Amino acid sequence: MKRKILMIILFSSVILLTGCWNKRELNELSILLGLGIDKEKEQYIITAQVVNPSEIASKKGGSGKAPVIVYQSKGETLFEAVRKITTVAPRKLYFAHLRILVFGEDLAKEGIGEMIDALIRNSEVRDDFYIAVSKNSKAADVLKVLTPLEKIPANSLFASLEVSAKAWSPTEGVTIDKLVSNMVSEGNNPILTGIEIKGPVQAGESNKNVDQTSPKTSLRYKGLAVFKHDKLIGWMNERESKAVHYALGKVKSSVGFVKCPQGGKVVLEVVKTKSKLNSAIIKGRPHGSINIKIQGNVAEVDCQSLDLTDPKSIPYLEKESEKAITKIIKSTIQHTQKDFRTDIFGFGEALYRSEPDYWKKHKKEWEQLYSQMPVSVKVDMNIRQTGTINNSPLHEMKYK
Repeated sequence: MKRKILMIILFSSVILLTGCWNKRELNELSILLGLGIDKEKEQYIITAQVVNPSEIASKKGGSGKAPVIVYQSKGETLFEAVRKITTVAPRKLYFAHLRILVFGEDLAKEGIGEMIDALIRNSEVRDDFYIAVSKNSKAADVLKVLTPLEKIPANSLFASLEVSAKAWSPTEGVTIDKLVSNMVSEGNNPILTGIEIKGPVQAGESNKNVDQTSPKTSLRYKGLAVFKHDKLIGWMNERESKAVHYALGKVKSSVGFVKCPQGGKVVLEVVKTKSKLNSAIIKGRPHGSINIKIQGNVAEVDCQSLDLTDPKSIPYLEKESEKAITKIIKSTIQHTQKDFRTDIFGFGEALYRSEPDYWKKHKKEWEQLYSQMPVSVKVDMNIRQTGTINNSPLHEMKYK
């Protein structure tokens, strides 16, 4: 009995003694919020956007200095470049609060697999940050631009991507676990949102950029970067990017319009989407299908010819919107089949689930099979409300 009691005491002591063996104080760390990765020849260029604590913590509005500091270093590997930042930064980088990771376009074309491997091996790296690709610029330049409203540019990029994905839909916030899942998945390929710099980079680095009502340099998300495994192979424009998200049922809210019979437009707000994507073998060939259900409201009427009190008007708007969405989805699918020859929708993954024997036999030739696969698209639009009024004042003016 005494021996059991002694063992319990010893084990309890061990637990208490190992609580803080690897603790680090905040004043020993550089809080990393934005990370950019580029490649030049055979070396990786790391750009780290870290918090300037004296500016963020100041109760008097700061001293006018930049709220963040940007450090850069080069290395033969990502891990080496990260450690070499300590030659210019007084503190070691702390990855747990990373908000945005930006891959340079040139690096993305060569492949991002090695970078992802290094990041997910780091015990400090969490999976709640977003990943984007710089378009027509380096990732380093993106992280140098100061942004209005949000003091810290990385937080601004994170929030903007999150909001635009919910309210507009051509963009998508992709986390590292989702990216890895698509990279290794059979019959699916990754997509990442692109980010552009509008204006001169040098002007964006100065505090003057955010001290005016219209900044000279700004950052904006634009289009989707299409990958084949871990390599960037092309870009989709805004309409195509939205079509991809309609097909995948990822549109939470968005806006579109329908042309009126005699000129003008009716703007529709999408409030809910649900999509079902399937693949099946028909007469020995793979066939794909997408069925989308959309709920929307009339948000704006800019035509005099349409009478919303007419029972035929709402069905007309529904059918016209169905035609428009179906057309752009089909066009986007054909773009991925003919130009990219890569499946970003997950038809192969669906085929793997529905026809595992066929997939096992033909998965190595899926690129060729996908490029020739017929895909049917059906869109069902349901307009629920017309807002607080029926006809527009423009309609009433017509009869004056």
